[in-house]
Amino acid sequence: MNDYMRALHQRFCKEPERKEVREELERVYATVKERLPRQDQEKLLRIADLEIDLREETSLASFVAGFQLGMGIAGEMERYCFEDEEEKRATERAKMRCLLVKI
Repeated sequence: MNDYMRALHQRFCKEPERKEVREELERVYATVKERLPRQDQEKLLRIADLEIDLREETSLASFVAGFQLGMGIAGEMERYCFEDEEEKRATERAKMRCLLVKI
């Protein structure tokens, strides 16, 4: 199930195009990288990788929660439609009984 949800997430969740934000991010990253020693650069990259992993997990969890909510709402709507049909049938049966009693 998790693989299916990941596939749906990849299909329907697209990252917004924010060219100016990406460019600013790259400029800031380059500036920080220039000023840090090699060992600290590796730590900075590790932090960035972990942040990306966390963001992807959060995005998938939000997608799954939204999907489950949607399925729950769909199930409730189906149940309400069924109840309406059942009520309509009960009303028709009651009318038929009244007609039969009058005859």
